[in-house]
Amino acid sequence: MVGEKNFKKISKIALVAFIALTAFFAYNIQKIRFDYDFEKFFPIDDPETDFFADYREKFESDNDFLLVAIENYNGVFDKEFLQKVDRLNQEIKKVDLVKYSSSLTEMKQQFTDPLGFSYSRPYIDFEDFDPKRDSTKIFNSEELVNSFIAEDAKSVCIFVRHDDYISKKKSDQLIGGIQDLLKNYEFDHVRIAGRTIGQKYYIDKMSFEMALFVGMSAVLIVLFLFLAFRSIWGVLIPQVVIFSGMIWVVGSMGLFNEPINIILTVLPSIMFVVSMSDVIHLVSRYLDALRVETSVFSAIKVAVKEVGLATLLTSITTAVGFFSLYFVRVQPIQVFGIVMGFGVLIAFVLTFLTLPVLFYIFPGPKYVLEKKEDHFWKKYLNRWFVWVIKNPKKVLLLSGIVVAISVVGLLQIDSNNFLMDDLSQKEELKKDFNYLDAHYGGVRPFELAVILQDTSKSVWDKDVLQQVDSIEAYLKNEYGVTIKNSLVQSLRILNRSSHAGNPDYFKLPKSSRKIRSGKQVLSMVGEGAFLRSIVDSTETTMRISGTIPDLGNNAVTAKNEKLNVFLKEKEALGLAKYQITGTAHLFDKNIGYLSMSLIRGLGISILIVALIIGFVYRSFSIMLLSIIPNMLPLIIIAGFMGYFGIELKTSTSIIYTIAFGIAVDDTIHFLGKFKFELMKGKGKLYALKRSYLTTGKAMILTTLILCAGFLLLIFSSFLGTYYMGLLLCITLFVALIADLTLLPVLLLLFFKQRK
Repeated sequence: MVGEKNFKKISKIALVAFIALTAFFAYNIQKIRFDYDFEKFFPIDDPETDFFADYREKFESDNDFLLVAIENYNGVFDKEFLQKVDRLNQEIKKVDLVKYSSSLTEMKQQFTDPLGFSYSRPYIDFEDFDPKRDSTKIFNSEELVNSFIAEDAKSVCIFVRHDDYISKKKSDQLIGGIQDLLKNYEFDHVRIAGRTIGQKYYIDKMSFEMALFVGMSAVLIVLFLFLAFRSIWGVLIPQVVIFSGMIWVVGSMGLFNEPINIILTVLPSIMFVVSMSDVIHLVSRYLDALRVETSVFSAIKVAVKEVGLATLLTSITTAVGFFSLYFVRVQPIQVFGIVMGFGVLIAFVLTFLTLPVLFYIFPGPKYVLEKKEDHFWKKYLNRWFVWVIKNPKKVLLLSGIVVAISVVGLLQIDSNNFLMDDLSQKEELKKDFNYLDAHYGGVRPFELAVILQDTSKSVWDKDVLQQVDSIEAYLKNEYGVTIKNSLVQSLRILNRSSHAGNPDYFKLPKSSRKIRSGKQVLSMVGEGAFLRSIVDSTETTMRISGTIPDLGNNAVTAKNEKLNVFLKEKEALGLAKYQITGTAHLFDKNIGYLSMSLIRGLGISILIVALIIGFVYRSFSIMLLSIIPNMLPLIIIAGFMGYFGIELKTSTSIIYTIAFGIAVDDTIHFLGKFKFELMKGKGKLYALKRSYLTTGKAMILTTLILCAGFLLLIFSSFLGTYYMGLLLCITLFVALIADLTLLPVLLLLFFKQRK
């Protein structure tokens, strides 16, 4: 056992090392960056992810574009309005990072006369502007409606294709350049949607909310510490550990160049609550020991001895809960689990290496040193304990009723996901995306790969094109795809052009000669660049590219199931095989993995926690009895989600593993004290009472602080973060009630004390 003299020497070394390391990690915080990489949500080690990577190499990115919808409430066929749109489009072309932009105002209708000579006319002729004539031409061109002009003719859209996979810095540059141009125009309303503006918005919000949560957490820490310990000492000493823990974790991320993703914006709040839990238990027990021990050093030894093992176990079980997220095959969730798991362990190490040193240097608040008893907590905890022990049947009955009601709600949980899932309907960006969904076929990319099975065939063969034509008809009429780009669509446009723009001829040419002629024309567009964007170099693979509204994972999955049945019938003919792909499709696919991944991860987490408790307490009955009160909150929160229509998605799904890992902490502290009293030779009832009165205060305080910390997350603009805060708060509150009612009853009725 370390003596006081040796402890004093070790304390000085530990304090210097702590200060030096904290300064080192604080320095590395400046290296931290934010990341909104949509594609990191793709399933890991999945053949469809690999297929899409190869597919994109052949063609181009399907998600690196912006749609700029410009409204004119009185209708777009106004010459002055259209001229302004045209000027804006020409200026956008010159913005850095823009590859090209397209607007209705510069587009021309192509014609081919009987002798094979081609000529064109603008859809909008500014020199001889005729709204009726021009609108007729435009609305007779099917490919323009819902792509470059809204069906209600109240807005037009500029399509902006920019460089692939641009960084946050370049996103700011691109969006800033376009927004600067828009300041020179007075349009009724302008809406911009696309991955790039989503990236800029999300990262800006993430940066703001990180700072907000740190600030709010700081205020909350001061408030709760003062209420809990009623002294300047009780406010300042714990804060050293709490904030240094946050510095160590964020600094480590900067050191290892790990960016903060959208899920990790909650890092400050979670680090705050897990650090507070460790600190409260140790400080609370230390202050209690100070009231009865003869010296500060003796009080430190008692506190560390009594809560050290339990706190180590709670840290391990909480970390296990986070680490179990590694089994979710989505990289940002895996990173979140690993970072937070190590963060929990860092918080424990700092608590038990630093706080005892600070206790020794700064012994404690005056009211404690004067040996005053804390009558408030003892009085009420004693009343609650007596009621629980006298009414075990009521406790069990109420628990059973709550579980039954929750199970009914649990069965109503739905799983769904949207591309802009985390945004409230009140957010302007969400409104802009919704507008593009409603009027321009949506901003959710749709990609279908067409791969020839018959190696003797080419994508230009008539029978191949006819089959693809029938598939595109299905996509348009049954699935709801607005086709933006495809070989068949391009041939349709050329066929209409060869018939004086007659919309009746917007269909695939009947003769192979016209198809060959179309190939020659398309090969010359952009020096072949256009054709390379829809047909690969071997002419055995082509893409059908379009957009759909963001209907949600459930609706799209149902559509895909019907589409795949249709495609299988076509594939049976032996010409080609078809595969749905693209960024949105892969993003959806992770939802399919999510449920099983989480069940597996949660199951492993529960098993490991149970084995740890069973091994430490050397009791199979304690192992089983400790798990029951902590399954109750998970069932109740699942029921709550079902009754209130909160869908299971990427952001809400991780709550279960986090909740279990944190909720089990109070159980372990209770069992630790219970076992400690039994080892002293006390009876079961006496041990229960001492555990209730001694750990009850710390359990209530930590839960209140944890709940308050998680409730900070409801101020987030991201719905996933909002629900994480709300649901974790409810879960922890239920866990506290279960630990103060159900756990004592289970131990009283079913735990057999060894003689």
